Amino acid sequence: MTGRRRVPRPERERQIVDVAVHVFAKRGYHGASVDEIAELAGISKPMVYLYLDSKEGLFLACLRREADRLVGAFRSAAAASEASPERRLYAGLLAFFSFVAEHRDSWVVLHRQASELSEAIAAAVAEARRAVMAEVAGLVWAGITESGPHTQLSDEDADFVSHALVGAADSLTDWMARHPGQSPEGVTLRLMNMVWVGMGRVLEGEVWVPASG
Repeated sequence: MTGRRRVPRPERERQIVDVAVHVFAKRGYHGASVDEIAELAGISKPMVYLYLDSKEGLFLACLRREADRLVGAFRSAAAASEASPERRLYAGLLAFFSFVAEHRDSWVVLHRQASELSEAIAAAVAEARRAVMAEVAGLVWAGITESGPHTQLSDEDADFVSHALVGAADSLTDWMARHPGQSPEGVTLRLMNMVWVGMGRVLEGEVWVPASG
């Protein structure tokens, strides 16, 4: 009689996390059951705890894997060519919005649930956000420095623009959910026009101030 194939640990963990992402996205952290996750993964509940230690440990594994996938998609797309900084930023943002559109469960776990949970989970979210911010800031700063030696903007300005851009991208994922007919390409183009074109006008010396009186 042939015995059952022993599943290597990395593959088994991947299977558990695949199921857990879906369950957490569907039911929320508090509503999700380790029993359900184990059943859908085809293993026992004690085995889930053996691999991931606890429900929080399982959620952290989901969070870190999906955050790594998201940051990796942005980084790979932005680094795929030797194009200008704005073209690389466009490619990275397009990869971001495409990831959100194609992996909605992952984004629900990352964006909507994680901020409401424990300190360890909040720290993991903050770490992922810093990684994205660093990638965006590098491209924004490259755009500023390539505008010429006489630009008046600083690395603080690049940091400001990066925070505004990442914040806008976060918010637009909810807008995309309410407008399912909008493509990732269209959303990316509109955001680039709002942010990059505006920054270009500032680099050319145009500054808005409120009218007096």
